[in-house]
Amino acid sequence: MSFPSSPPPTAVAASRRLSGTPAFAVVAAVIGLALAASAAPSPLYGVYQDDWQFSTLVLTLVYAVYCLGVLTALLVAGSVSDDAGRRPVLIVALTGLILSTAVFAFADSVAWLFAARLLQGVSTGVALGAAGAALIDLHPRADGRRVGLVNGTVSAAGMGIGSIVAAALVQYAPAPRVLPFVVLGTLFAVALVATIALPEPVASPSRPQLRIQRPQVPPAIRGAFLLSALGVLASWSIGGIYLSLGPRLAGEMLHTSSHLAGGVAILALTLPGVFTQLRWQHTDAHRAASAGAAVLAFGMALTVLSLSTGSAALFLTGGVVTGAGWGVAFLGALRSLTAVIPPAQRAEVMSAFYVVAYLSLAVPAIVAGVVVGDLGLDATFRLFGSLVVVLALVVAVLAARVRTGRVAATVA
Repeated sequence: MSFPSSPPPTAVAASRRLSGTPAFAVVAAVIGLALAASAAPSPLYGVYQDDWQFSTLVLTLVYAVYCLGVLTALLVAGSVSDDAGRRPVLIVALTGLILSTAVFAFADSVAWLFAARLLQGVSTGVALGAAGAALIDLHPRADGRRVGLVNGTVSAAGMGIGSIVAAALVQYAPAPRVLPFVVLGTLFAVALVATIALPEPVASPSRPQLRIQRPQVPPAIRGAFLLSALGVLASWSIGGIYLSLGPRLAGEMLHTSSHLAGGVAILALTLPGVFTQLRWQHTDAHRAASAGAAVLAFGMALTVLSLSTGSAALFLTGGVVTGAGWGVAFLGALRSLTAVIPPAQRAEVMSAFYVVAYLSLAVPAIVAGVVVGDLGLDATFRLFGSLVVVLALVVAVLAARVRTGRVAATVA
């Protein structure tokens, strides 16, 4: 009498893997959760400042070191999942993110904040590189345009949700410096378990090779890159100011000491961008870049005006309008660039794009931290807001002219 043979262990393991839509959703959730964690410390900066008495410049440096970590990881380890496989790299990145929440939770000085933010930034950069590639691998049609939309919307939604949930926990829950990171650590642990169950899209994983992605732009597309870079500079720079100094400014404008004000301000900026990206996803790239930049300029003008009038309603309205323009402007800037990149040079050009993007997040925030002591918070924000208005209007005009073909020879 013979018995049926048992399936090999590898077959059993494969049968337990997620596939299709669930696997795609897990990777998208990892991106959203990583960006939620990146925004979660923003409502806490005021608490840290009160407890440890450090300057606004130090605050902006704590914020900026995260950007440095993300950028370094993207440039050095952005393609490591092509060798080692998507799942192992995501597991390492999620482990790093869990450790970063522990460092945040136990931090008792500003030095530990720097360590936590740097670890969080590096882990996020590794996660974004692997997850972005995994989304393409796991999409049923490998539709890069659709994947880009998913990536952009879950990132913006993650930042908004992360900031408002963290703000609510800081305001209403016990242990405000600990509980937000306990919640995040738990969610990352759940994501880690789900990631272990993902299929491995890389056919033959091998020993990872760290290859620095050299940022480089071919001469033929430098005009298009310049337009895209100006667009991301206008949109991401105001994001850096909001995430670092926005909670403090929101408290002043809304006339409240509630930490919830900072979360509301960041949510008002990020959430409209989700809806506008979905609404404008099929629009011509240059039209989206032009219209988005114009709306961004109008929203920032409203915000600057609100600082002069002291109107809380105008401040929030300006944030919503700015966020709506930010979402479309970034979508248009990215799509107008990716449409002209030669396939063989995609990695080099996108490395240059992300260098501009993350420097746009970090450098304006640091400069604001330097001048805020002399100018004051309102005047600093008005100055940077006015510069963004001018820059966004330049982008709007250039993108519109490219679309009509009037400057195609020099900018497109």
